[in-house]
Amino acid sequence: MQIRFDGKTVVVAGAARGIGRAIVRAFANDGASVVACDRLVAEIEPGERVRALAVDVTDAASVDAVVAQAGGRVDVLVYVAGGVLGQVPKPLEEVRPEDFAAIVDANLKGCFLFARAVAPGMKKAGGGRIVTISSRAGLATSLTGIQAYASAKHGQVGLVKQLAQELGPFGITVNSVAPGFMATSPDYERQWNSYSEEFRRSFADRIAMRRMGRPEDIADAVLFLASDRASWITGQILPVTGSPLA
Repeated sequence: MQIRFDGKTVVVAGAARGIGRAIVRAFANDGASVVACDRLVAEIEPGERVRALAVDVTDAASVDAVVAQAGGRVDVLVYVAGGVLGQVPKPLEEVRPEDFAAIVDANLKGCFLFARAVAPGMKKAGGGRIVTISSRAGLATSLTGIQAYASAKHGQVGLVKQLAQELGPFGITVNSVAPGFMATSPDYERQWNSYSEEFRRSFADRIAMRRMGRPEDIADAVLFLASDRASWITGQILPVTGSPLA
């Protein structure tokens, strides 16, 4: 099954590292023109089909500017941005409201703002694809132990389902890929290194496929959901965890 994106414009929000970087590379390799945006714009991997832009995903004007620079019409939006913003788990009573809000803004508000920005162009074109990167933490509890992260990812799952219902009549599909844990950024490397040596050594043994996931595993799922092969799939959360989701 060959999937190509020649002539398509793809926006990837959260493109500088790990999963986002792999998604940018995969789309570009399959013919897309990719607008790769991140607050860490200097870390975006360059490429012949890749245009790097700075963005603050929590600021509507910044998001709108990225979409405008993409030409106004976006065929595919992939929202990867978010994470835990360097935070560590704390007892509930010690969590500052502003810290909780910061994670929710990056993971959920930003997703809303980007979907809001691309929807008019997709409606005018008669179709489009929106794919978010949620998390296993959006379907269960989070290994991070961070309340805001689990809350935001659950909220993103709800947003995906609601937008799928709203935008379906315009030919726009909205889906999400929920990765299992992988140490793809400094935050998640710190999380991984915080576990005991025994836990890390046995982690893959608890995965059905007996290996840790790679960013490319997530990129493959995203490309499928963004393709014409998935034109009758919407409002779905695809766990890509190497195991049945318990």
